[in-house]
Amino acid sequence: MRKVGIRLLRFKTGTPARVKKETIHLDELEIQPGEDDPIPFSSQTDPAEFDTEKQTPCYIVYTNEETHRIIHENIHRSAMYSGQIHGTGPRYCPSIEDKLVRFADKERHQLFVEPLGENTEEMYIQGFSTSLPTDVQRKMLRSLKGFQDAQIMRYAYAIEYDCADPLQMDSTLEFKEMSGLFGAGQFNGTSGYEEAAAQGLIAGINAARKIKGLKPVILPRSSSYIGTLIDDLVTKGTDEPYRMMTSRSEFRLLLRQDNAEERLLPIGHDIGLVSEERYNEYLKRQERINNEIARLEHMFVSPAAANILLEKNGESPVVTGVSMADLLRRPGLTYEKIMEIENSGLGLTGKEAVSVEIKVKYEGYLKHQLAAAEKIGKAEKQSLPTDVDYSQIDGLRLEARQKLNAVRPKTIGQASRISGVNPADIAVLMIWLQKNK
Repeated sequence: MRKVGIRLLRFKTGTPARVKKETIHLDELEIQPGEDDPIPFSSQTDPAEFDTEKQTPCYIVYTNEETHRIIHENIHRSAMYSGQIHGTGPRYCPSIEDKLVRFADKERHQLFVEPLGENTEEMYIQGFSTSLPTDVQRKMLRSLKGFQDAQIMRYAYAIEYDCADPLQMDSTLEFKEMSGLFGAGQFNGTSGYEEAAAQGLIAGINAARKIKGLKPVILPRSSSYIGTLIDDLVTKGTDEPYRMMTSRSEFRLLLRQDNAEERLLPIGHDIGLVSEERYNEYLKRQERINNEIARLEHMFVSPAAANILLEKNGESPVVTGVSMADLLRRPGLTYEKIMEIENSGLGLTGKEAVSVEIKVKYEGYLKHQLAAAEKIGKAEKQSLPTDVDYSQIDGLRLEARQKLNAVRPKTIGQASRISGVNPADIAVLMIWLQKNK
């Protein structure tokens, strides 16, 4: 890869030990049960399939003074701290050695004990990632409450690896200077299974569409966390293993689990990955949601009927008739509660009801964010030529010229998100575009 000019980065990651369930005194740990009424990600999953009685719980345990003593006494044997590994580690899931060094003031650290499946004895000790030798791992583990007899099924380990600088790719995840080569996953500098899957999906779609001579699929930031993730990578790059967190998105009010289908399923249908049957079912669900929102907006109830519900839920009373939608906007009321007044809902599923409630209750905030997304969307439609030499554009600062030449953004919107390119530089680019139409 280096021979053909691909710039590589050096990162590291690690994993915790897996421990045999029957050797852990689970009764000594803090139990963490699952959700009582989980909402499935997909509308194709029937919520009735969930049997909450059969959920397998997780547990919480904490490191202690003895755990920390063992780690401190052996930290020179850690691959990271002995100098064997030099790569940059993930900021958001550091090894237990990293935690002790970075947060020396903490007397304990929380660990999650997670079953790897319903029919396996392996328990994953989340937060206990380490590269310490096996004899130290045994001592560390057995210093934890409830782990005095624990048997390790797989030891923890750390790896160091090469990955590509994602600034070399465009928003399709194809390398700019190497036609036909697409990158995805940890190879692009990310950390985590979900990030890898998201990129694999888009890279795979675009590789197939390139072969077929079809237009690529580029998801805008306002459409999805996938779009945000890829845009961050190809415009800002990363100097550490990248995790996709909700805080990275300026559109997180729009990027909700209840409206994932609304945002992405039509795109899947357009490119042939969603069947006609599934798409038609989606249209019917959207129709039910929209019809119910319209019904709530136009259905008014008397002050007497409304006040019974309002007083019951600690809300101030009304003196005039009020719409069901305005009742739903009250902080103390939910869709389920307002149905007590007049239970003639349109037979919505739990997931559809959640969507109705969010859209009505937070309508003002959502409109504000949609307007911001629309404004940014206009900038995304203003294309920049791919062969321009930014060093020749008068008015751009030196740093901006260098960054723009390195990233070669496809749109004004993308250019505005490059680190080192400020609003004044964007104004110069806009003027330059108008002059050189």
